[in-house]
Amino acid sequence: MIYEERAQRGLEAYQADPAALLLAIESSCDETAASVLRGGRQVLSMAVHTQIPLHRQYGGVVPELASRSHVERVGGVVEAALEQAGVQLSDIAALAVTNGPGLVGALLVGVSYAKGLAFSEGLPLIGVNHLAGHIAANYLTFPDLEPPFTCLVASGGHSHIVAVESYTAFRLLGCTRDDAAGEAFDKVARALGLPYPGGPELEKLAKAGDENRYPLHAAFNEGPGLDMSFSGLKTAVVNLLHNAAQRGEQADAASLAASFQRAVCSTLTDKALRAALGQGRESRTLALAGGVSANQYLRAMLEAACQEHGLRFCCPDMRFCTDNAAMIGCAGHYALLAGLRSGLELNAQPGLSLCAE
Repeated sequence: MIYEERAQRGLEAYQADPAALLLAIESSCDETAASVLRGGRQVLSMAVHTQIPLHRQYGGVVPELASRSHVERVGGVVEAALEQAGVQLSDIAALAVTNGPGLVGALLVGVSYAKGLAFSEGLPLIGVNHLAGHIAANYLTFPDLEPPFTCLVASGGHSHIVAVESYTAFRLLGCTRDDAAGEAFDKVARALGLPYPGGPELEKLAKAGDENRYPLHAAFNEGPGLDMSFSGLKTAVVNLLHNAAQRGEQADAASLAASFQRAVCSTLTDKALRAALGQGRESRTLALAGGVSANQYLRAMLEAACQEHGLRFCCPDMRFCTDNAAMIGCAGHYALLAGLRSGLELNAQPGLSLCAE
């Protein structure tokens, strides 16, 4: 009860101080990250330890190894974030931590560490949905951006089109029925023999190819709805590679990568644009978020489509596209301002939903 009273008083103090400092922790997958923010949108530090070299030899993330690495690194990453910001733990007024969705073991490391800090320091704690964090990355890049707006969240695990109704309220407009866009990029990259992480490597390869050489399409994506499917496109690429090998031929890998990238990005752009235009004149902004938002081809395609239809286009600065704690801190800030606070019973939720059913 003593902690609850201290945390509630801390929440009220945080809400009353526009320059309050918040420490955020992110450990949902293969990045151990911590960040200090002032007032929710001013990033004072970003400390990240990437596990890419660890997982590259396996061609993807190994959950057990990811969890172990988080355990080994989280303390040092938090210390680095505080040092970069030039502050001490005693200066921090609140804590935010990703509690889902993600790998359960990885999430537990960050959640447990944040709860320990919250209890020892008597600080208010807020669990943050990882996808809400990706959306909030746009607030860090565009100081004037406010809800409502439409956001395409495209990552290795998710492809959602979301109506951002407020800083803490989200409504699902459409999503993938099978593979996420980032997952499809990674699987096709692996089929093409590219190293992990495959998405950025496929984008590089595609620059040397002819995007019109291999006509790839999925009938489902040509329908009027806002849901998407990428599994069929992935399978079509694999079949093209197998058929070429059976004939003793070698497929044009660069053109195949370019054709696949075009098919995926065209689908994402068409569905997201249709969703944004359907939200009415009170919501004339389309934002992009998630790891796939780093794809320059997709960013350019969405920006051109928005210009054509009179919409404002927003996408995060490149440093905020991949998993980071600054975006978690920003989302946590607005949750705290809304009066939300997590207790010490906060747990990892690997299947945590962003939108209310």
